[in-house]
Amino acid sequence: MRVLVVEDEEFLREMIAEGLRRDALAVDEAGDGLEALNRLRLGDYDVLVLDRDLPGLHGDEVCRQVVREGLLTRVLMLTASGTVRDRVEGLGLGADDYLTKPFAYDELLARVLALGRRTRPALPPVLERAGLALDTARRSASRDGHRLALSRKEFAVLEALLRAQGAVLSSDDLIEQVWEQDTAYSTNAVRVTLSKLRAKLGEPPLIETVPGAGYRIATAAPGGTGPQSAGPR
Repeated sequence: MRVLVVEDEEFLREMIAEGLRRDALAVDEAGDGLEALNRLRLGDYDVLVLDRDLPGLHGDEVCRQVVREGLLTRVLMLTASGTVRDRVEGLGLGADDYLTKPFAYDELLARVLALGRRTRPALPPVLERAGLALDTARRSASRDGHRLALSRKEFAVLEALLRAQGAVLSSDDLIEQVWEQDTAYSTNAVRVTLSKLRAKLGEPPLIETVPGAGYRIATAAPGGTGPQSAGPR
């Protein structure tokens, strides 16, 4: 999941961004409304965490532009104004959710994850395949009942591949979905992460390399059965 955090208070912006990164989300940052719009027009973000009281281009106008331009991102508006009238105005601008400062990080994370699930076709919170269970709500993974100690990047890569449901994702696709926009990651970073992930997943292999194209979850489970559907436990 890709998130854009827009907040002019640098300390708060970095605190939110680092927290979301620790929870395996790909996060970019912007300090004002114009920078935010430029990033939104160039990138593909699932969720926009938007401070309402931005300098220069106000957060309200950013939200209006997101709606006018039909940008496919969900908007979580942050503001110090918490009256009912303020919340109604914010939602009336096109925001999908509204959170008043100060807030608990855990609540912000829960709202971001909930909005992210609304930007793509609905899938259950637990994704399963060949004995692998990926719990996207609890950010945990196991295979054949054994818990997997995955890094945040390994978890995010595995989630992206499972959500693709057998479709091939190129290295560029994975970089776009998992790594931050401003970091000079290369396809080698993807290879290294996948190598470590495969070692942790064990046998039989679950991730296939498609020569010249990219990577995908194995299209048939061991024993010749078709893909297992993702479903809740």
